[in-house]
Amino acid sequence: KQPKGSFPIEHYRARPASQLRKDSRKKCCFELICPGKRSYEFTAPSPAEAEDWVEQIQFLLKDLSSLTIPCDEDEEEEEELLDSSDSMNNSHNSTLIPEEPSPELEGDDIYEVMPGELPNSQ
Repeated sequence: KQPKGSFPIEHYRARPASQLRKDSRKKCCFELICPGKRSYEFTAPSPAEAEDWVEQIQFLLKDLSSLTIPCDEDEEEEEELLDSSDSMNNSHNSTLIPEEPSPELEGDDIYEVMPGELPNSQ
């Protein structure tokens, strides 16, 4: 069973569908198609958003059909930059002082007796 208003998108393909409308919002349209199954048509608030929907759905579909997780090249480059800056920061900050546990959070002090409950005596 599936929640109302949802459908499985495996084997579907997302694509722009400007032929769906004849007005100024025709570039906001896209569709999900699959041979032998029902097609779904959508209109986004803007052409850019429609394009983003198509790209994100295609990305997800690639992920569903793959044994590996796809990665946007932009995100990959950003992660590499973050990784290299982290290693640079860590090499300069080699004298980190670990936090000591707070004494007030040890033992039963982190628990509260709720109204109607008897406190446990351990």
